Amino acid sequence: MAVHVRGCGPRTGWIASMTLEEADDLHRQKKAKIAAAKEKLYADKVIEKGLLIVHTGTGKGKSTAAWGMAMRCLGHGLKLGVVQFGKGSRDSGERALFTRFPDLVRLVAVGEGFTWETQDKAADIAAAKEAFAAACAMLQDPSFHMVILDELNITLRYEYLPLDEVLAALRSRHPACHAVVTGRNARPELIEMADLATEMTLLKHPFRDGVKAQIGVEF
Repeated sequence: MAVHVRGCGPRTGWIASMTLEEADDLHRQKKAKIAAAKEKLYADKVIEKGLLIVHTGTGKGKSTAAWGMAMRCLGHGLKLGVVQFGKGSRDSGERALFTRFPDLVRLVAVGEGFTWETQDKAADIAAAKEAFAAACAMLQDPSFHMVILDELNITLRYEYLPLDEVLAALRSRHPACHAVVTGRNARPELIEMADLATEMTLLKHPFRDGVKAQIGVEF
């Protein structure tokens, strides 16, 4: 049985006719080369340390991506710290889930809502300081594998916390602790300091078509 195989490289677009056995052998050769290249690439990746991870951007998924890593921690039986800035009055699926793991998760949710909801700058600053104090304690505690600072970027954007103090706390955290910071408009200094920074880009969002935030998707 003959099959047609499209070539690649300088002769892209070239099509050859070969037997099924020859096509299978060609496939194995290609995958073997990829496997060898991957093995060489990973061979010198031996460093293990706590990472500073930043999720920012206008697109949906910043906190959601953090909750995915939280689930991985729980799956491995690792202790998790979660500090939510400005979300103290909001119920959510992730918060309900975390309460089912009292031995593995410490959750601190402070504040009465977003800044346009509270309309009280002094109260927002006080809540931010309370949340930051809890975060600092977790970051220094070697029992925490990961600490998620949800919406900290928003708090820094409005200058409710001194940037230099936040950076110092992240820099001096326990060496094995992974710190995850979420929220729009991450400060350039934080991105520069991060080991991993991801920008979520908005392509489409149902809110623009009149669809409200829905349970299990947004909260």
